[in-house]
Amino acid sequence: MSNTIQKYKDYVMTGFLKSVAPIVIDRASGVKVWDENGREYLDCFSGISVVNAGHNHPRVVAAAKAQMDKLIHCSSYLYHVAPVADLAEKIAHIAPRGLTKSFFGNGGAEAIEGALKLARLYTGKHEFISLHGSFHGRSWGTLSLTGNQGRKKRGGPYAPGIAFAPAPYAYRSLWANDPEECARQCAKSIDEVIRFATAGDVAAFIAEPVMGEGGILVPPTNYFREVKKVLDQHGILFIADEVQSGFGRTGKMFAIEHYGVTPDILVTAKGIADGFPLSAFTTRPEIAAAYKPGDHLSTFGGNPVACAAALANIQVMEEEHLPARAAETGEYAMKKLRGLQKQNPLIGEVRGLGLMIGVELVRDEKLTPANTEAEAIRDALLREGVLVGVGGVYGNVVRFQPPLIITKEQIDRALDAFAAALTEVSQPAAV
Repeated sequence: MSNTIQKYKDYVMTGFLKSVAPIVIDRASGVKVWDENGREYLDCFSGISVVNAGHNHPRVVAAAKAQMDKLIHCSSYLYHVAPVADLAEKIAHIAPRGLTKSFFGNGGAEAIEGALKLARLYTGKHEFISLHGSFHGRSWGTLSLTGNQGRKKRGGPYAPGIAFAPAPYAYRSLWANDPEECARQCAKSIDEVIRFATAGDVAAFIAEPVMGEGGILVPPTNYFREVKKVLDQHGILFIADEVQSGFGRTGKMFAIEHYGVTPDILVTAKGIADGFPLSAFTTRPEIAAAYKPGDHLSTFGGNPVACAAALANIQVMEEEHLPARAAETGEYAMKKLRGLQKQNPLIGEVRGLGLMIGVELVRDEKLTPANTEAEAIRDALLREGVLVGVGGVYGNVVRFQPPLIITKEQIDRALDAFAAALTEVSQPAAV
């Protein structure tokens, strides 16, 4: 057994996982990682949708190194620090119109928590609405918003004042053949939730434009327009959780751009700095002004090194046209996957935007979740040198979320391995 794997067993808490992949990652570059024995793997999960510009992008690494030589930490909210100001300015230019003021933290859950607090302070209201199947983080507050029992078990009781509405999961809805009607009905349900499951004191509605941990659920194109009508009628803010879908992942800089609506608060993390720990929530100046002295702070938030890396990362995305590349290669991958779907009944649905792709596996026409099969496919792909994720509310969705620089040839390699794994898992067990 590897010395590192043994140390994990002895000293690292991993009891919250079914298993840890039995490899030791030693180095990475672009779309590839290598283990300590020198074996190469094609990374089609990007460290959970983080290294969007690829592992160790030279320009991002150079920017971080240059900043490290100058300043690593001084608390970026007690003093003015150039990389923080420069990054905030850049985000104001690329975010949906009007969102110009950012707060920087360290991870997605921290950013969601800050956005919730700000929404309460601005509106003077105290309740929230979230979606079934949603995931917003693993802190107590973000788990309170999460609509997935599997993520919440043994952690309650959770925060009061949170109501849940049906997610626009068209594949498992009554309107599987009419996604836009599914969207209208799900938006209508939000109005009903407000009227019957809250005290009429709702500060904000929070949703992921593409629901990552829920199984790469892509709302129908009219969903957020319909939702925004309901929210505006009740004076409720819209928080877009783009922790996983932001920074080019879906074929646009931010996934909410696909839907033609502007959120009141945009939350980002993961892909913001190509692997450096950083998060942000960005809003309009009048909402940001609700924070008063003593309301909020983060010791490490807005770390100069992470901010310098993030600024270089965004410049790389713009100059190398990574969102557009994600749209093109994502469509290529989904076309191939839908071809496989015609050949293998284990594939229930292929869905996604850009390079945020989910393949939902089912055992029969009743849509019985094929969760053990999904895990078996992930393990088979690992043996073949391809890294993917498995998720979804039922644990039956194989997730393809590679770096946005992946080539069509590399996609072919990954999907050839996936096809072989599908065939292997679909074979009846020998008697």
